[in-house]
Amino acid sequence: MPASRKLQMRPFAPLPSALLVVALGIALFGRPSQAQEESPPAVIPAYGLNADRSGSIATYQAGEQPVATAGHAFFQPLGTNDRTCFTCHRPETGWSLSAADARARFDRSQGLEPLFRAHDGATCSTADVSSLEARRHAFALLTGKGLIRVRMPMPQAAEFTVRRVADPYACTGADTVSIYRRPLPATNLRFLATVMWDGRETTLASQAIDATLGHAQSAGAPSKSQLGQIVGFEAGLYTAQLVDRRAGLLPGGPVGLAFQPFFIGINDPTGGNSRGTPFNPRVFTLFDAWNAGPGQDPGAPQRQSIARGEAIFNTRPIDITGVGGLNDVVGQRVVRGTCSTCHNAPNVGSRSIDATLDIGVAGRNPPGLDVAALPVFALACSKGPMAGEIVETTDPARALVTGKCADIGKVKVPALRGLAARAPYFHNGGADTLPGVVGFYDRRFRMGLRPEERVDLVNFLSAL
Repeated sequence: MPASRKLQMRPFAPLPSALLVVALGIALFGRPSQAQEESPPAVIPAYGLNADRSGSIATYQAGEQPVATAGHAFFQPLGTNDRTCFTCHRPETGWSLSAADARARFDRSQGLEPLFRAHDGATCSTADVSSLEARRHAFALLTGKGLIRVRMPMPQAAEFTVRRVADPYACTGADTVSIYRRPLPATNLRFLATVMWDGRETTLASQAIDATLGHAQSAGAPSKSQLGQIVGFEAGLYTAQLVDRRAGLLPGGPVGLAFQPFFIGINDPTGGNSRGTPFNPRVFTLFDAWNAGPGQDPGAPQRQSIARGEAIFNTRPIDITGVGGLNDVVGQRVVRGTCSTCHNAPNVGSRSIDATLDIGVAGRNPPGLDVAALPVFALACSKGPMAGEIVETTDPARALVTGKCADIGKVKVPALRGLAARAPYFHNGGADTLPGVVGFYDRRFRMGLRPEERVDLVNFLSAL
């Protein structure tokens, strides 16, 4: 973008052209239709809107140029099973995949479109998919929780072995495990400190290569040109909620997000950043202006609720205990913090350092979350500081990369922008709704939230 244009833009202030799009309604992406869901649109506009359960989500391309999908590697099948990146990453679901979208697509195609490939869309690659009812059963985790199967080898020289496994899908072998995870958004990637839930990829290019070889079942890696198209497109996307049905137009949106300062470690709670700036728990400042007064229009109560939720997120004290990757790292049994202690990237909510955490979501019975359909692994630690312990988990997570018992259950802290469009939540889809997310944190960390505070937090998260 020319420097002169950049100077004209204020953080968290959509361009006049963006406001015109809002005035026109959902005019570019439009509401999802069968044609859009079966194949990509001819053009991905520079600024587009989609309806979601809270209002409208918007995507902005930093280059301000529409992208033609014909011949573009992100939208073309590069493997042998007709899948593309677009199969699981679409604008109407925040460039991720929602369970509701998967269900609708299953019903339209009877489970035959490329999303529904037994290779990793079914509970196991050997699942029966010969009839409609068989496919309903085989793809139940995909349509119910938006989960994709990830097959990973046991790491060499691991500190643990699989003592036993309760796997209803019989898809764990002697040297590999099958786990089930939500597809991460292919947008707002400038704010990534960790690539993939378990941090197993080093770059977006390596992620694109492995996705093509794995999810698309390609016989070879994408070409340099194809990788450039995929990574370039993803790196230029910014997505955020722009309209709340009750509050109206939201400040910032994806254009403001595109100009949000960020670097790795920008707001590190363990010691400030490399430029000498201390940690600031006021991570979100998007809705500060809505604290000024009640207003007279019908949207004022919702705006005030969103602002209160932002304040709770930033300032509500939490006694953080038992979080692998935090309490053990800082050597404190109790860390006095807030939601922003972990979700600390300014106005994004991801973690600004490359590290993973275990808050208990991967446990056998996380409070208030639905993980009953997932396999449970009993991992016996034979080496290292946890030798002699047996850990039960639905996903060994980072431990499958490092082989360390201390990393069992650790996953990245995801970005929070555009949440409303991509339910369910957490890496394993354990919370079907944002109230479920807030309820989990309230129970897990004994926050003592009043009912109205839970509502405020949900309204805030829905507006991101």
